[in-house]
Amino acid sequence: MTLTELKYIVAVARERHFGRAAEACFVSQPTLSVAIRKLEDELGVAIFERGSSEVGVTALGERIVAQAQKVLEESAYLKEIALQGHDPLSGPLRVGVIHTIGPYLLPYLVPRHIASIPQMPLLLQENFTVRLVELLRQGEIDCAIMALPLPETGLMTRPLYDEPFVVAVPVNHPWASLEAIDANDLKQETMLLLGHGHCFRDQVLGVCPEMSRFSAAADGIQRSFEGSSLETIRHMVASGIGITVLPITSVPKDASSTPLLRYIPFRSPVPDRRVVLAWRRSFPRQAAVDALAHTVYECGMPNVKMLEESEIEQV
Repeated sequence: MTLTELKYIVAVARERHFGRAAEACFVSQPTLSVAIRKLEDELGVAIFERGSSEVGVTALGERIVAQAQKVLEESAYLKEIALQGHDPLSGPLRVGVIHTIGPYLLPYLVPRHIASIPQMPLLLQENFTVRLVELLRQGEIDCAIMALPLPETGLMTRPLYDEPFVVAVPVNHPWASLEAIDANDLKQETMLLLGHGHCFRDQVLGVCPEMSRFSAAADGIQRSFEGSSLETIRHMVASGIGITVLPITSVPKDASSTPLLRYIPFRSPVPDRRVVLAWRRSFPRQAAVDALAHTVYECGMPNVKMLEESEIEQV
């Protein structure tokens, strides 16, 4: 039994497909298949149920894969502990970030990080919250920048900043000249939302719960539309299809760069989201996590409330 074989079974269990697992492990499919069959023969059990289109995991295989993941994490920790003994800020830090934060935080964060901790390059991965949580638990990334709420996972979190929301409307919309908007007024409008899987979609529906009913009801199907990204939705709003709610960091500093749109703040109480940094309790490079959080606090993000004195929590 080798760590490589354990890595292969974890990949197949994640991908539910031998070909995709082989690609993820940078080996040929025959190499991966032979190694997994060898491990099954050694253990005397079937880990996977091989179908024509998708691979399933047997009941006993689920336990074996879970233990294999723990072994891989512990083996990775050996290297991390050794690195921490020399310098916890030396070497790459694998950081995940959700789609509705990455494009707006990273232009501020990365230059500041390079200037302050050049010996710790950031390996960045953008994904959905659910996927980043999974990657954290599997040890595929070291930490992730996400928005609350998070599923109960046992992860440690440090609040970074609170970010208010704004409303984006077409320049010729009746609201375009308003100084502020009440959240309850959104239910009267055609709303553009991100697709399922984006946590920001759920946060917008929290601002205006009626939109959930409209988007699900047959007679209200035209009351909401979906887009694949905030930038796509921004263009849809400009074309006059409807309005949307955006995190304030996505609003350009120069309003003239989006002449077809108007951005309008909410009246109090202003809806917002809390952005946090999450990591595994067992991650040995705590100083690296703290340094990344400090860089976020110092990177000069406009229009957000930084929470530098916030305490570490567990979710």
